[in-house]
Amino acid sequence: MDLPSSLAWLVDEAAASPGPEPFLAELGRRLLSDGLPLAGGALTLAVPHPIIARRTWLWRAETGAVIEALAFAAAPPVDAGRDWLAGLGPVWEERIGPSQDAPMLGWASIAAGAGSFAPDDAARLRDVARFAAAPLAALAAREARAALLEAYLGRRSAARVQAGALARGTGETIRAALLCADLRDFTALSEVTEPHAMIATLDAWFDRVAGAVHAFGGEVLKFIGDGVLAIFPVTGASGQMQEDSNACDAALRAVAASCAGMAHLDQVRQAQGLVPLPFGAALHFGEILWGNIGAADRLDFTAIGPAVNLVSRLEGLCKPLGRSVLISGAVAANTTTMLIPLGEHSLRGIADPCAVFTLPDA
Repeated sequence: MDLPSSLAWLVDEAAASPGPEPFLAELGRRLLSDGLPLAGGALTLAVPHPIIARRTWLWRAETGAVIEALAFAAAPPVDAGRDWLAGLGPVWEERIGPSQDAPMLGWASIAAGAGSFAPDDAARLRDVARFAAAPLAALAAREARAALLEAYLGRRSAARVQAGALARGTGETIRAALLCADLRDFTALSEVTEPHAMIATLDAWFDRVAGAVHAFGGEVLKFIGDGVLAIFPVTGASGQMQEDSNACDAALRAVAASCAGMAHLDQVRQAQGLVPLPFGAALHFGEILWGNIGAADRLDFTAIGPAVNLVSRLEGLCKPLGRSVLISGAVAANTTTMLIPLGEHSLRGIADPCAVFTLPDA
């Protein structure tokens, strides 16, 4: 069968497309080469994500560029694809599948004066939609899997799992700044707080810490009860001092932002007649083993090693020292941020005393 370039590509190659952006760009390019008078295209996928409801990719024929627009679950519904296409010309659109969550594929014509696509062009686009059903179903399934893994594992860990790093006991040694934080007196608070209100309190706490971690390039590895373990991996070559400093500076900025966020949350809680939420956070820098541990049929992608032990013990020193933030000497050695020295302290289970610092006003 002698198929147009776009349909042949959908049959033979499109299922292997690495993502929605290259899929839309290549399909649009091939439709142009087949003679369709397109000004742009849009592809929308529903996303099983706690924040994002839909992702839409917008392709402009004139430049070949693709940009992404997000629709958030808490926001009023919007149709970013149709709205954008309508600004380019007449719109042709079709849902690729019977479900309301099926992919939506749309195109805009360059015929700005016309009210709709020419009948022959519309018929060709219907053929494109039919041929696109199978590769788009595969693409949507991959994107859904990626969104779920990122929501539960974090972006870097999810990427490792998707790449097939599933064997128990496998992993890699990386250098990273580590952040360990938890709420003070959480057990006592939970005893006198209604469960749904307690969940809302935990969510508010985690929003402040995790939001700051992600804003500065870190990744949350664990929520453990009311505790958080996050890492800021060194992204350059191991041993380069500037890369180590970048990771430590990112962690310091994140913990400062967390403190500011919690100060604002306490003000809100005070206005509601609720008690403040004291917390402790610790930063350390060192090597960790980042990979799979667990039982034969239930794995956890996490970080282990002496550096993880130390940051956990250091966080436990926050309450005795009356500080919200404690910072190890390893972080202090890799930053020019002004820190307040608190001397050396013994940590339970750690052989050598740890030089301890804090932030001003922390």
